[in-house]
Amino acid sequence: MCALGLLALLHPDPVIAQNYPAKPVRLVTAAAGAGGDFVSRILAGGLAESWSQPVLVDNRGGSATIPIEVVAKAPPDGYTLLAFGSALWHLPLMQSVSYDPIRDFAPITLVTTTPMILVVHPSLPVKSVKELVALARRKPGELNYASGISGSTTHLPAELFKAMAGVDIVRVTYKGGAPALNALLSGETQVMFANAAGVGAHVTSGRVRALAVTSAQRSALFPDLPTIAASGLPGYEASSMQCLFAPAATPAALVNRLNRDLVKVLNRPEVKERFLRAGSEVVANSPDELAAALKADMIAMGKVIRQAGIRAD
Repeated sequence: MCALGLLALLHPDPVIAQNYPAKPVRLVTAAAGAGGDFVSRILAGGLAESWSQPVLVDNRGGSATIPIEVVAKAPPDGYTLLAFGSALWHLPLMQSVSYDPIRDFAPITLVTTTPMILVVHPSLPVKSVKELVALARRKPGELNYASGISGSTTHLPAELFKAMAGVDIVRVTYKGGAPALNALLSGETQVMFANAAGVGAHVTSGRVRALAVTSAQRSALFPDLPTIAASGLPGYEASSMQCLFAPAATPAALVNRLNRDLVKVLNRPEVKERFLRAGSEVVANSPDELAAALKADMIAMGKVIRQAGIRAD
């Protein structure tokens, strides 16, 4: 038996990883235009160039769980991957689903994080997180915040803020982040946890007042803004995460190969700049680090979801 054949029999996983990919790879994600779609298209271009193999973006519309279920049931051979955000592990906290975010997937890397910006209408007489908390405590139930659908990035960070600050700010629900922001701009609502990319121009123009960022560290998008954690709520952190996963039981050697190749793509200056322009910051961490971040976020947001009685729309 030749040496390569013997190596394959004794150590099949490293050989599989070494020869990967031998055919096109599919990145399954949500409908076109969603955050996972944007991430997938950037990664597909970079990986196809590195691998000299086509990398196809497979958009699955309809229910948010459809792309997740497709990958959960796919062969664990590295040819079907999932590009998805925080909803992957938030949805099971708000509704019954057919998958387990820990059991059914092998984490590859945390691609990007996107902080939200705590903004208020200029008519609200507050210029800091501490002043907002003080005002909300003096006027329980009188302030309101604009939010998209349940479990969205405009919703959960606000509920976490309310829980940690011990304040009663009333949620006003809209069909998405854009109409919620329009409500804030018009003065219909007073507070919002807004997407960094979408609200930036309005902060610059003075149509809204930015108080802080939701990330654990200051953001390169708004370097002059303090974090909420450093503004009176130690431990506060809430960012939207976009990640890449393989089906569970994907060989560790192949997961590590995928991680290594993805990190190389993500660390290219032009890739980092493209994400930054869209309001996201590249992370490109290890599979173990993504697994730890996922579990920590499930614990933090799970507590908020249970206390607030949040269910998916």
